[in-house]
Amino acid sequence: MHLPRLLESISELNAPVFILDSGSTDSTLMIGEKFGAIILQHPFENHPRQWDYALKNFDIQTPWIICLDADHIVTSELLKHLVNFRDEDYKYVNGIYFNRKNFFKGKWLRHGGYYPFYLLKMIRYGVGYSDLNENMDHRFIVPGETTIWKDGHILEENLKENNISFWINKHNRYSDLLAHEEVERIQQIRSQTIKPHFWGSPDERTAWLKQLWWQLPRYVRPMIYFFYRIFFQLGILDGRTGIIFHFLQGFWFRLIVDIKIDEIIQQQKGYTKTNYVSNNESLKFIFSFIILFPLFYYFNIFFFAITTPGSHYYNSFLANHFNYISWLRELLLNSSAQILNFLGFTAITNEYDLLLAGHGIIKLVYSCLGLGVMSFFSAFVLSYPQKVKSKIIFLIAGILGIQILNILRFILLALFWNKHASQIFDHHTVFNISIYFIIAVSLYFWVKQEDIKNYQ
Repeated sequence: MHLPRLLESISELNAPVFILDSGSTDSTLMIGEKFGAIILQHPFENHPRQWDYALKNFDIQTPWIICLDADHIVTSELLKHLVNFRDEDYKYVNGIYFNRKNFFKGKWLRHGGYYPFYLLKMIRYGVGYSDLNENMDHRFIVPGETTIWKDGHILEENLKENNISFWINKHNRYSDLLAHEEVERIQQIRSQTIKPHFWGSPDERTAWLKQLWWQLPRYVRPMIYFFYRIFFQLGILDGRTGIIFHFLQGFWFRLIVDIKIDEIIQQQKGYTKTNYVSNNESLKFIFSFIILFPLFYYFNIFFFAITTPGSHYYNSFLANHFNYISWLRELLLNSSAQILNFLGFTAITNEYDLLLAGHGIIKLVYSCLGLGVMSFFSAFVLSYPQKVKSKIIFLIAGILGIQILNILRFILLALFWNKHASQIFDHHTVFNISIYFIIAVSLYFWVKQEDIKNYQ
């Protein structure tokens, strides 16, 4: 399905072509022979090992090689770079990054961290090699200098993935490889080949981000990553198809990996489902939660009262200098307005209102701020018998997640809310139910993960 597209896109190079096949029973071999390719076969283990075999077993005579997958297409601007390539111009360079455009169901994924996206695809032969310290996320490594062709694109589109069942089955297999790989990293029997460096090459930056990812709490990190891609990397601008992809690849796939990591750990440790929290700890947790939740909840209400002008208990000093409720409202309003303005709308705010030109006004009253759900979440996390570091990380991530969802709610309300429908559709109730459900799921996985850590 894909091989003719690739081979036709590079035919003008008149370069030797090598194909490593893993036992195809369709017309793959015939297509390769038609284009004059040299073909070897090797049973498939994973992508890094296939590339390692290819680099070590083909009789390559050229100083440079271009390493492409079957579902790649070389664009005309990249082909021009390759046709005009002269080794003497790159005497001190050992690797060249190509810029990739990735497609899902015919849609170019322009946002969400998927463009620009640089892949080391052209390496000096005998110098570059396949990184065998990765099971699934394959890359080549070259010592020395590299360069980037920002306007030299390869298109990556697997047409089989237009069938969502194929995509899910494929990533289910990938999740097995990634889960085993991460367990080995937890056990310190697998390490990174590339030195992590945020300001380094694209692969060095990826290695740095991976180290950060491994430090984040499982089950929480998929949610953080998904919202980061959707809002901070503007994946929401990729439209319906793009958002589906970012959810599946950024959240669903990562969540499946985390679940499988726990399953592997349980199998290795002989773990059985046991309540690791003792009776005394359980009573302490319940007592602490019963105290903290109403304390947080009613303190917010009391503070709101004493910082609201006209209140019998109004305190101007607190209202003017320590009004965290006003700060939160301002943050939510300004963040929502900035995102709407970035999307091409015209939005302005005052102390309480968000006005979207052509749509109307959204007023942020006390019940819109999410202080109730934050009180519940904070009380649970602080009461649960776990390590302080784990509590702090999970608490910060959870509160940020709640307010990111809150901002998304205000944006959607500003764009689509019909005030005349408020009698039959209470968005406060729907939001609170949704948030409490998400919190319940997150707390379940956090507690489960921490219990497994305690067992270890």
